[in-house]
Amino acid sequence: MNTLYYGDNLEILRKYVKDESVDLIYLDPPFNSQRAYNIIFPDKTGKLSRAQIQAFEDTWFWGEESQQAFDDIMRGSYSLELKDMMKAFREFMGTSNLMAYLTMMAVRLVEMHRVLKMTGSLYLHCDPTASHYLKVLLDQVFGITNFRNEIIWQRTNAHNNPAKRFCRVNDNILFYSRTAKATWKTLKTDYSPEQLSRYKPDENGRLCTGQDLTITHKAESKNRFEWRGAIPPVGRAWGYSRERLEELWAEGKILKKLDGTPRLDGLKVYLDEKEGKAVGTIWHDIGRVGNTSGERLGYPTQKPVTLLERIIQASSNEGDVVMDPFCGCGTAVVAAEKLGRKWIGIDITHLAISLIKKRITDHFPDAKFQVVGEPRSLDDAQALFKQSAFQFESWAVSLIGGQPYKSSGGGDTGMDGFLYFQDFQGNYHRIIIEVKGGGYQPKDVRSLAHVLQREGSPMGILIALEPPTRGMLSAAAELGKWAVPGRRKSYPVLQIMTIQDFFDGKKPELPDTSETLKKAKREVREREKKKNQPKLGLEE
Repeated sequence: MNTLYYGDNLEILRKYVKDESVDLIYLDPPFNSQRAYNIIFPDKTGKLSRAQIQAFEDTWFWGEESQQAFDDIMRGSYSLELKDMMKAFREFMGTSNLMAYLTMMAVRLVEMHRVLKMTGSLYLHCDPTASHYLKVLLDQVFGITNFRNEIIWQRTNAHNNPAKRFCRVNDNILFYSRTAKATWKTLKTDYSPEQLSRYKPDENGRLCTGQDLTITHKAESKNRFEWRGAIPPVGRAWGYSRERLEELWAEGKILKKLDGTPRLDGLKVYLDEKEGKAVGTIWHDIGRVGNTSGERLGYPTQKPVTLLERIIQASSNEGDVVMDPFCGCGTAVVAAEKLGRKWIGIDITHLAISLIKKRITDHFPDAKFQVVGEPRSLDDAQALFKQSAFQFESWAVSLIGGQPYKSSGGGDTGMDGFLYFQDFQGNYHRIIIEVKGGGYQPKDVRSLAHVLQREGSPMGILIALEPPTRGMLSAAAELGKWAVPGRRKSYPVLQIMTIQDFFDGKKPELPDTSETLKKAKREVREREKKKNQPKLGLEE
C-alpha cells in the first residue's frame, strides 16, 4: 500500500524497505545551506504580522550522530572504496559541517542503492553548495559508469544582484541508475519559437521545413552524381539513391528552387508529424513555485509538480514504486499518485506528514494510503512527547486541522497553533490552540484565558496528554460561550480536549474552520483522463 513514514529515513529504510523493491528514488535533501527555513502561514485576521513555524533547519554540524555514522562506515560492512573515500574527505575537511553532511548522506545513499531494483534510477536534487562532493559520493556508491546526467534546472530568472558574483538561478539534479538496464523513456517537449519559425507552409498549406538531402562523404562515392540539375558540393554525396530521389520527387516531398531544380536541403519535414523536441539536460521550461502560484502551499523549498512528473515519466512505468525519503510537502508522492505509480514517502517532521496527508486527500479524495510512525495510542503519544516536545505539539495541533505556530522570538507565548473561521459578516476570527504534554493546573487554564484576551481571540482549545481535573473544567466553563456575530450559534470560549478524546473519536465544538490551511486543488489521475476521453468512431 502507498505509505507515509514518520521518522529518520535511515531507520525507515533499514527497517521497512526491502532489497530491490523500489523502481525510482527522488530525493531533495537539505542542501547544507546553513539556513533555518520557516513555513509561512498567513494570518487571516490581520492582527499578526506573520505566523511562522520552523519547518526544518538546514544546518549540519559534527556531533555525536555524525561521528556515530562515520564510525559505522569505518567498522561496518561497507566497501573498502567508500571507507577510503570518507577517510580522504575527513583528512582535508576535518570535522566540519560539510563533512557531517556528507557522512550523513553517505549511509543513506548506500541504503537507497540497496533498495533500488536493477532497473531502477535515482535523482538527487541539490545545489552547488555541495553538488560536486555529492557527485563524487554517488560515483562511488552507484559506480561511475552508472552516472547518466547532471540536469540543470533553471528555477528562476536573475534577480537581486549579489555582491561580487553572478545571480544563482539554478539547481542541480544528479541522475544515476542502478545498472545499464534502467527503465528509460525519451520525453519530448514543445519547440521554441525560433525552431517553429523555420516551418513554412508548402503548396498544400502544411507547415514544413527542409532537411538536408546530402551526407558527408570524403571519399569518391557513386552517389556523387548530378540529379535534376543539382549536384552535392565537394565532400558530400546524396543520402539516397537516384531511384529513391525520383520517388520522393514524384511524391512531392522535395522542395524546389525558383528555377524548378531541387534544393539540397529540400526534404520536406512536416511539423504535424513531429513528436516534439527531445528533453535535454537544461530545464528552463519549468518555473519555480512562486509566491502567487496556485500550487503554493507555503512549505519552504516546495518544488513544482511538473518537475517531478517529468522525472517519473522518464524513469518509471505505471504501477512502479516511487520513493521520496525527504518528502517535505509531498510533491513527489502527489506526482506519483497522479501518474499511476505506487509510492513511499518519508519525513522526520510531523508537520510535513500532516501537510502531505491533507494535500493528498485534497488532490485525490479517494486516495488510499497508510501512515506509519504516527501515534496510534496514548502510550505512543506519551512516547512522542518524551522524544520531542516540539514534534508532539505539531502532531497534536494537526489532530484538529490546525495551523502550527512558533513566535519569531522562539519564546513560550501560550500559542502552539491556530484555527480560523469566518463570521456572517465576513470577518475572520482566530481560535488559539495550546498543547500540554506534561502536567497542568487550573492556573494554566486561566493563563490561556489571558492569552485569548491579549490576542483578541474569541475562543481557545487546550489539548493535553493528561485528563483535566474538576477544577480545570470549572475554570474553562466559567468563561462561558461566545456568540458568532450574525449567527445564533454560540460556542464555548475555552475547551479542554485530551489526546485520548481524539482516539475515542471526540471532537471539539467549533464553527467551520476548513479554511485554516490552504486547500490543494482537485487533481485528475492520468488513467482517469484516458478513461473519460470520448471514443472516436462512426456513429451507429
